[in-house]
Amino acid sequence: MRVTVLQTERLTLRHLSLDDAEFIIGLLNQPSFLQYIGDRGVRTTDDARAYIENGPLASYAALGFGLWLTALKNTNEPIGICGLLKRETLAHVDVGFALLPAFWRQGYAVEAASATLAYGRTKLGLGRIVAITSPDNEGSRRVLERIGMKFERMIRLGSEDREARLFGSDALR
Repeated sequence: MRVTVLQTERLTLRHLSLDDAEFIIGLLNQPSFLQYIGDRGVRTTDDARAYIENGPLASYAALGFGLWLTALKNTNEPIGICGLLKRETLAHVDVGFALLPAFWRQGYAVEAASATLAYGRTKLGLGRIVAITSPDNEGSRRVLERIGMKFERMIRLGSEDREARLFGSDALR
């Protein structure tokens, strides 16, 4: 069953399903995904199904949110993922997104991330939401700044060697 979480002017954000495995293989193996987010080791349909099952589907069941498939509203063509994550290594929920490069620089990431941030505030009552990016990911930095997030500091996630930029956004009181 495909559960629609959000709709924007041009996008639909819905729960990922095991049927999205082929799309996930393509997205997670984009050179930009590997460079800026990391290698998730997803190479086969079985890998992708395990990624969806143990990641987004488990998060929906445990927390009521997670990464959602992001698709063009008028065609249902999948263009990426966007959603809310609760990582053990961060104190607060963070907004995350990744789009296929063919859909960059068209405002889709801003549209999806902005709607996700608003959902976290209004539907989930989250007061503080954060985001992380690779230090050299200027595209994601611009998206986060456009949705009102501010750079706070450099952090290390758990035992990872590489640093990440931490952005924060507190609810207006």
